[in-house]
This record gives sequence, structure tokens and C-alpha cells, in this order.
Amino acid sequence: MPQTLKIAIPMAGYGSRMRPHTWSKPKPLIPLAGRTVLDHCLNQFGTLPAAFEPEYIFIVSPFQVEQVTAYLKQNYPSLPWQMVVQEVMRGQSDALLLARQHLHGPMLMCFSDTLVDANFSGLAEETMDGIAWVKPVPDPRRFGVAEINKQGLVTRFVEKPQSLDNNRVVVGFYYFRSGEALMTAIEEQMRRNISLRGEFFLTDAINILLEGGAKMRTQEVEVWLDSGIPDAILETNRYLLEHGQDNSAETAARFPTAMIRPPVFVHPSAVLEGCVVGPHAAIGAGCTIRRSVISNSILDEMTKVENLVLEGSLLGRRVVATGHADQLNLGDDAWIKK
Repeated sequence: MPQTLKIAIPMAGYGSRMRPHTWSKPKPLIPLAGRTVLDHCLNQFGTLPAAFEPEYIFIVSPFQVEQVTAYLKQNYPSLPWQMVVQEVMRGQSDALLLARQHLHGPMLMCFSDTLVDANFSGLAEETMDGIAWVKPVPDPRRFGVAEINKQGLVTRFVEKPQSLDNNRVVVGFYYFRSGEALMTAIEEQMRRNISLRGEFFLTDAINILLEGGAKMRTQEVEVWLDSGIPDAILETNRYLLEHGQDNSAETAARFPTAMIRPPVFVHPSAVLEGCVVGPHAAIGAGCTIRRSVISNSILDEMTKVENLVLEGSLLGRRVVATGHADQLNLGDDAWIKK
């Protein structure tokens, strides 16, 4: 009989780095390569072994509850999930502790705006107390890194290291054999008040786990994608379109008056007339594009673009943009004419 594997996905926050889009929608519901950030996040777990039956724990802000709940019910009606609300933003550890009633037994933890290519097929045979997924980078100094000993075990996590010697950057993806043990470590972190500017960070709690004798290893990933800021979401959009999300062939057949430069994703309900789309453009449902050139951009649903050249742009839902060449970052229901 499969064992339940809890998958905690903290997504609470104000999304200030993705404004104006997050004024009207949660960051996990921002469009990305024809789907949403949340869709791509959930798609990461396709390699889980049959020995595990996943149950998702979404930790959200109060203003995210309604939209995220509606999206999950509409698009994932059979997905087992629970929702926990973090009323006050007190950091990652606090978010997980709020969900402690659900986090018992083995668990995974990832952030909704972090996408990796981790393979979980061997997780059922894992003997370690934990795994931290890491990626070597040229300059680790603005990240957190995992220090390991000669046996390959993690000895501690270090935030923003000063040296370039250890470049194993922690990507924000973890496995814990015991959710209860992690909760105990978080409680100890809060008792010691190990925080930064009022926020409790998860790596500090894991360091307490390690102090208590927990054995943790690292596992490298080749792909680590971010969707937390506009430039990063455009970069991630480019990668996803190049790796399986492209529908340029179907789009070219559907719209004979448009020039399609792959890779692109264009929703079947969009309208393209006398335009050039791509490369690296993602066009949402119900969009209309006439006499325009769109590349390296994401357009959310029901947006209308005429007589424009757009590159490196993010347009929300129901945007109306007409005029001449520009670079735009417009939230939902914006209207611009030049």
C-alpha cells in the first residue's frame, strides 16, 4: 500500500517583485509558457515512485486563498491537497510550522516559484534523514550553500558565503524523512529566536537538525529555473518553450496570415492576423494580435495588441495596447494607446 508523501509548497507573500501583475493575481497564477507557474511547479513531481502517494500542502497569504482555491478545484479536481493560511509574513520556517498538523512522516518542500529537474524515482529507498538539492554556480556569494564533509554529508548551510570555494548553491528544494523532526527543529529555532529582520529561514532550522545528528546529503540538478521577478520569468519562459512547451507547428497551420518563429506557445482560442509571433512568445487564451511583432514576451488571456513591436514584455489579462514599438510590463486591465 502506498505511503503518503506530504509535499509542502509555501507560496505566501506579497509578490512585490512581480508587480503590477500581483496586484490582481497571486504570483503562482502568473502565466508561463502556456500554463501557470503553479502548473509547472506541480508538473515537477511526475517521477515520484509508486510507493508514494502525494498529498499537497499549499501555504498561502490571505489574499491568495480565493483565487488559488478556485484554480485548484477547476484544474485539479482529483488532486489531494490542504491549504494553510499564513496571516503574518514571518518567514519560511513559520509557514511550515503553521502547517504542522499535516506534515508528519516523509515530506518534500519546494517554493512555488522555483522549478528544477529533480528525479524522485529512488526516493522510496532513501536512507538519509534529508536531501538538499543543489546546483553548482560560478558565483555563489548571493545565495546559500551546503557545506559537506569527506563522507558527502551536509555539515551546515551558509547564507551568502564570502568565498567562491564552495559553489554548491541550495535551490530551495528539500526532502525530510520525518516531518515531525523538522517541526521540532523549527520550534527550537524560534525558541532561540534565530531570525533575520523578523523572518525565520528554513536553513537555520535545518542546521539545528544537523546539530542533533540528522544525516543529510545533497543531490545536484542540472536545471534550476526561477519565476520570481520579470526578467527571470521571461528567461524561464524561454527555457520551457525550448523544452517541450512549443506548439509553433499547430499555430502556423491555424493562422496562415501570421509568421510564426519557433519556439512559441499560442492558445488555440487566440486570433493572429498579419503579425509576427516569436521566438519565445507565449500568447494566452482569447488574445488578439494584429499587425504586430511579438517576441520574448508573455501575454495573459484576453489581451489585445495592435500596431506594436513588443520584445521582453509582460502583459496581464485584458490589456489593450496599440501604437508603436515599446517594452511593456502591464498588469491586468491596463489600456495604452500611442
